Formats: sequence, C-alpha cells, structure tokens
Amino acid sequence: MNSNDPSEHRPFSDVAQSPEATARYLADVQRVLLDIGKSLETLAIETRVHCRNTQVEGDRFYHARLRARPVEKALGDVLKSLNHLTDGLEKTAYKRRAHDEGVVNTTRDRKVKALEKERKRNPQIPAAPNYPPQQGGQQAPGSAYSAPASIFDLGQHRESA
Repeated sequence: MNSNDPSEHRPFSDVAQSPEATARYLADVQRVLLDIGKSLETLAIETRVHCRNTQVEGDRFYHARLRARPVEKALGDVLKSLNHLTDGLEKTAYKRRAHDEGVVNTTRDRKVKALEKERKRNPQIPAAPNYPPQQGGQQAPGSAYSAPASIFDLGQHRESA
C-alpha cells in the first residue's frame, strides 16, 4: 500500500492536517459525549431511585441501599470516565494547536540561532570614531568625555562659587 496513492481514501487525513479542523471535530465529539453524559446522569438517578426502593421481605431499612451501592458506583465510574474523556478531548485540541505553533517557532528559532552563530564566528569590529585631537584639557563640543587632565588643569575649568 502506498500512502501517496490518490485512489486510497483516508477519512481523517484532512482533519489531522489542520488544527482548526481537528478542534472542530473534537468539539463535535465532545458535544455528543456531553449529550450521552446527560442521558447517563438521568439513568443513574432513575436507577438509584428504583434500586433503593426495591425491598425484599425481611430487609431492614438500609439493606436496599447497600444492595444498590455497587450499581450506583458503576454508573458513577462511567460518568467520571466520560468527564475525563471530554476533558481529554479539549486538552487534545489545545495541544494540537500548540504543536503547529511549536513547529513555526522552531523554524524561526533555528534561523535566529544560525544568524547568532554566524555573527559569533565572524564578529564585526566597529571602526573607532575619528575624533580630532584635543588641545589641553578642553572638551570637544558634544563629547561625553574630556581629555585627560592633571590636577594643575583643574583651575582652568573651575567656576568660582
């Protein structure tokens, strides 16, 4: 079997390729399961009422309740499993979208790392600024630093108080 054969129909290939389609499909399944869950909750209530009201001659008041416990527990476990299943479907839709975002981010991160690696291999040394030589202790206009000054030059630039 060739997976690239166009005559072969794979029903979920389109859904699996798109995170939006996957989310829509999982949401549909979740809706169906939630409807089933409502029906099962109603069944659990009706079963509980019926089983607890079934009295046998010679029973004490709590015997029917004790006999009903395993049935109630089994239905409760089914409902709990159903809730976990619907939670899992929702989580799966988010993880599917996160996978596609991760793929996009991975390619971008690899490009950034390659550029950073290339920059480290071939560093560009910035050219030293060409300032005109300064006379004495005078500061060039716009320059943040002054020429080296000695303690004897301090008198020239000092303002009187």
